Amino acid sequence: MGFSRSTSPLSRLFIVCAAVFGLLAGNVTLAQAVEATDVHGPDPTEETITAPRGPFDVEQESVSRFEVEGFGGGTIYYPTDTTDGLFSAVSISPGYTGTQESMAWYGPRLASHGFVVFTIDTITTTDQPDSRARQLQASLDHLVDDSSVRDRVDPARLGVMGHSMGGGGSLKAALDNPALQAAIPLTPWHTTKDFSGVRTPTLIIGAQNDTVAPVSQHAEPFYESLPDDPGKAYLELAGAGHLAPNTPDTTIAKYSLAWLKRFLDDDTRYDQFLCPPPQDDPEIAEHRSTCPY
Repeated sequence: MGFSRSTSPLSRLFIVCAAVFGLLAGNVTLAQAVEATDVHGPDPTEETITAPRGPFDVEQESVSRFEVEGFGGGTIYYPTDTTDGLFSAVSISPGYTGTQESMAWYGPRLASHGFVVFTIDTITTTDQPDSRARQLQASLDHLVDDSSVRDRVDPARLGVMGHSMGGGGSLKAALDNPALQAAIPLTPWHTTKDFSGVRTPTLIIGAQNDTVAPVSQHAEPFYESLPDDPGKAYLELAGAGHLAPNTPDTTIAKYSLAWLKRFLDDDTRYDQFLCPPPQDDPEIAEHRSTCPY
């Protein structure tokens, strides 16, 4: 049995009582009633997880760099329907010389599956990975404490993503803040190779033909340095280059969404897309993981 971390004690008591009543009536099990409080959206399928949009309608809001501290502003994408309760949130950093526009496609795609998504600008486009880590954390703080959608965000379910130096920044953010529930570095770059202190479930996505951050020097050493617990995975895009995460990509979207659902939402319905690892997929050159999670 697993309650949402945002479920109040009174609500939990109500749910248990309702479940017991349903169990006695013969039309529901306790596990079914409790599980229903933990998930957002219908049961996933291969078709729904690879579709350009999910079941939730999405709105977006621009956040000026002059209205925030510690990062360069950005755009918040969020589900319009609040009947499912609070949503997990993820902040996404662009790479070196990049802006939020390079990561904009993740916003509506992930938000339409039940996440609050913040694609951010960095203070300068040349900020290094450790600075981007601090800016990712600052953007999460803004979402939770000051944003207009703070009443939709579960502060216990926060994650980070990033491309290139932003990917290195997402690793550093996870190292600095063990409370983060998920990290997804995309073709990451960082001069540090040892992230053995990370305690956040991390999916690293590399690119087979990356000449800017070759996987043998970045993504693979990062993955190998991560501890097996609480979970890690490495996915290498076949034939892809360093900028692959900057344009809509079904493979990146599928596995990023499954990872966020599994570890931000604790939604085990998405285990099917992560374990066992994908086999004979022409879009994937290599896959490693510690599944089952």
